[in-house]
Amino acid sequence: MMTKNIILLFVSVCSFCNIYAQKDGYWDKERATTKEFLVSAGDRMTVNTEDFPVGTTEIVYRITLLDKNQEMASSLVSVLKAIPDPYGIGQGSAGAVFLMSKISGDDQCTYSIFTSSEKAKKYVSDGKTDAACFAQVEPVSKDAKRLSLDKSSCLKENTTTIWFGFESKNWILSQKIVLEVVPWVDTKLNRGWNQDNKNEIISLCKTSTMAQKMANSDDFCVCILNKIMKQYRYAEFQKLLPIERTKVYKDFGAACYNDAGISKNVYSDLHKQIATLIKQQKYNEAIPKLNGIINDGKATALDYASIGYCYILTKQYAKAIKFLKEGEKLDDTELAVKLNLAHVYLLSDDYSSAKSIYKKYQNQNVTDSLSWTDKTKLDFTTFQKAGIKSEDYERVLKLLTN
Repeated sequence: MMTKNIILLFVSVCSFCNIYAQKDGYWDKERATTKEFLVSAGDRMTVNTEDFPVGTTEIVYRITLLDKNQEMASSLVSVLKAIPDPYGIGQGSAGAVFLMSKISGDDQCTYSIFTSSEKAKKYVSDGKTDAACFAQVEPVSKDAKRLSLDKSSCLKENTTTIWFGFESKNWILSQKIVLEVVPWVDTKLNRGWNQDNKNEIISLCKTSTMAQKMANSDDFCVCILNKIMKQYRYAEFQKLLPIERTKVYKDFGAACYNDAGISKNVYSDLHKQIATLIKQQKYNEAIPKLNGIINDGKATALDYASIGYCYILTKQYAKAIKFLKEGEKLDDTELAVKLNLAHVYLLSDDYSSAKSIYKKYQNQNVTDSLSWTDKTKLDFTTFQKAGIKSEDYERVLKLLTN
């Protein structure tokens, strides 16, 4: 009883493994090649397959030589119905034997496989197989094999057709040969999105305005790529007008940009970039980034304080006042905004307005560890180094220390 249970368990596990290993795709019987032809005694000829569908990653072929009036018992397509995917064929010799035709004639031939018409024609001319990606040099009356994208030079990513070259080993009569080729189509790749196509979209995304706001735009660009691949086959996407493609990028970009995780990372990255630029005194580079945050409706009062500070250091006082006033409306308790507003009034020769602000908050801290007075001193030092002069700096500092 225990032995029986162990056997049942083993069968179940094997079945599970086979199911798990199955590939997501299908045998494309519509694009299968089935050709029956005669090769003259001692002659050579080539036969090309039908065009493989986009996403072909494997092919199975069968070659059968028939005696006169002999007919195929069953087609390769019907045989493959019993095999869910190429995994079943790749298990070893048993798979190949299963694919073999149950009949064949007494005649034999050799054959080779080529990846271009030119190579196949040369073979017909000189019989050399140097340029073949596969050559069966021992004569056979029947044969069956599987070619895989990742294991065979005959089948590469963009291969659409291959050529079979046959040489008859019958020196008296013509040979009747049946060639059958069935492609396995990967469901995902069938949409036409190969590695090169994906990289094309990612590269375009990386140059977009949205992506350039990010320190790392990988997640954002992959999000856009996935949305495009889900909506369009590659060929369909390529047929869109430039204006239509621009709209697709814009719409999908907005959807990905508004994703909570990506959006949060975007503005976190932007704030780090802005802080670095201000520290490096690159105020003209920090301003557009701050404007981007403000235009996106994601600005805090501190962002308004920062842009006001940058406008002060680039001597754009009217703009500084405008943005700092907006910052006040957003948060009237943010002292970084208040202090910069006092600075810009001072530098605009409005000492009276500046004095009232400086005096009002002189006993408070701008941050948890930096006092209003100390921050004022630091800012005045920065202004002087930047060539922004005022006769009232000392006057303000005396006001704050009294």
